[in-house]
Amino acid sequence: MKKKKKSKFSIFLITIDVIALVCFFLAYGPISYFRDLLVTTAMTTMNHRYFAYVLYSEDQVKEILDNNKLIEPEEDTNSSEITFNPNFNADSYESVYEEQILKKDEGNDIYKIVNIKGDNWKGYMVVIYDPSDIKLVFASNYGKGGKYLSDMAKENKALVAMNASGVKSSVGKNPVTGTAILNGKVYDTGKKINKGGGLIGFTKDNVLMLTKKSAKEAIKDGMDRAVEFGPFLIVNGKPATFKGNGGWGIANRTAIAQRQDGIVLFVVIDGRQAGSIGISMPDLVKLFQKYGAYNAANLDGGGSSALYARKTLTAKSGSLLNKPVGYGYSGERRLPNAWMVLPSAIEKHNSTSEGEGE
Repeated sequence: MKKKKKSKFSIFLITIDVIALVCFFLAYGPISYFRDLLVTTAMTTMNHRYFAYVLYSEDQVKEILDNNKLIEPEEDTNSSEITFNPNFNADSYESVYEEQILKKDEGNDIYKIVNIKGDNWKGYMVVIYDPSDIKLVFASNYGKGGKYLSDMAKENKALVAMNASGVKSSVGKNPVTGTAILNGKVYDTGKKINKGGGLIGFTKDNVLMLTKKSAKEAIKDGMDRAVEFGPFLIVNGKPATFKGNGGWGIANRTAIAQRQDGIVLFVVIDGRQAGSIGISMPDLVKLFQKYGAYNAANLDGGGSSALYARKTLTAKSGSLLNKPVGYGYSGERRLPNAWMVLPSAIEKHNSTSEGEGE
């Protein structure tokens, strides 16, 4: 019996040694993929950048970041290029992606839920046909803790809801990051961030506007409702370019886009869990290109990524489509605000349909 116990303990120690050697090789060996992925993933989080410095010096981290980065398109969106003319009456489609966008679900002319997946990730896309239906809704305690997306959505009887402004997670509350704009008013209570991008939101004419201008300048240009985050992924049809792995690692993602025909796409990708480890920025850009995005931007991801919807218009309430997961926990994070489609969209659509039938 003693020999068996000794043998099992020896095997255990050997296993630990092998795991340690493998980890050491991945972290410091000649293959850069793992360390690039580890550092870029850690450094683009709000609260876990320290992890990169546990393994590497400041100079090593800087070198890795310099060799792996996203380069944004250097222009603001051109609102005149959004035509608002989706072709819902096509007899055939150019691709399965076009069919997923333009072929509406029976009984729902307002939005459509599409399951999406790729290598090692899965997620959800909500296709919103009329961008004027999209509102920016603040939590009642905006700037002082925020609320779960599902609670905000139910309080507002939302048809669809997705996280908007970024949050800097801390125990008990989640302070807002960056600036927000609502109805021409600037809300600048948030902490500044360094995520690239800039203001992401809609003009009074319901064009998704991406700009690095100040909030006051953006409002003069017609911006009506917006949050600050980034990076910008596609601007006027021109995608971001990448050096190395793109500099953002792999994680849960939330992103928003608009096609040239005016249709808006809400996208949330699950991450940090079995069956979906997350998506890289280069793959997120490719995803949007498949679906015809003309302007697209990344929003706060990680534990903030959350997407809520009613499965049908007649459903009394909705639920979270994805599974929010942060570092070391799962479940929703308190959010300052959200992009929502509200019940007023049904009323507007019904009145429009009645007018067309007269």
